Amino acid sequence: MTSTELGYATWHTDTKREPAMEEAHRPLWRHFIETIPETDLSTRDVLDFGCNRGGFLRLLHAIKPFRRALGIDIARDSIAAARALAGVAPIDYEVATDLSAWLEHFDLAFSYEVVYLLPDIATHAAAMHAALRRGGVYYVVTGCHTDFPLWPAWRDIIGGSTNAPVQDRSPDDYAAAFGAGGFEVSVRRFGYEGFVPASKDRRYYPKLLDAVDYPAEHKLMFRCVKRG
Repeated sequence: MTSTELGYATWHTDTKREPAMEEAHRPLWRHFIETIPETDLSTRDVLDFGCNRGGFLRLLHAIKPFRRALGIDIARDSIAAARALAGVAPIDYEVATDLSAWLEHFDLAFSYEVVYLLPDIATHAAAMHAALRRGGVYYVVTGCHTDFPLWPAWRDIIGGSTNAPVQDRSPDDYAAAFGAGGFEVSVRRFGYEGFVPASKDRRYYPKLLDAVDYPAEHKLMFRCVKRG
């Protein structure tokens, strides 16, 4: 479950980009947190799957304080950074992929732009279902799917700059996998309408409107509910 021999040091091959990625994600994480219908998390136990440096859980606790949280990731140095940055928030961080130690442990779970890196989405869906209590909800956000027009270029860029393997899946593939894993699945556009920096990397966004449209139109949020 936890091992210093597991995985890799950081998601990016260029470790200096890790803090910058966290900074760029923060307004999108805020939108994510404000979009979910759950408001009072004070009695909820939370999981962040693929937490990287832990920024999402720290922001979630600042906006909607929870009882306890766990962030897991396969990147060893990222987890070390998350622990150093945790402060007094009730958050634990572990280098892990196996969730069997936390069966029916969580009320809410999140992953943000992680699932497209998982080689076995069916196993992941089943594991997340088992880790949630009855009535628990898993929110999955990704824009990295084959129905996104820029995905062929993105796949090459991401594959060449990260330590994680990149997978090709459609939104239908994700919905089918989580449904087969036992979840009741619904989906919406992520719908981010905040200001987008005009300096967005032109490798990813050839035109400025691409940068505007991606988080509003192409990024998706799946809501996966474990029914009792």
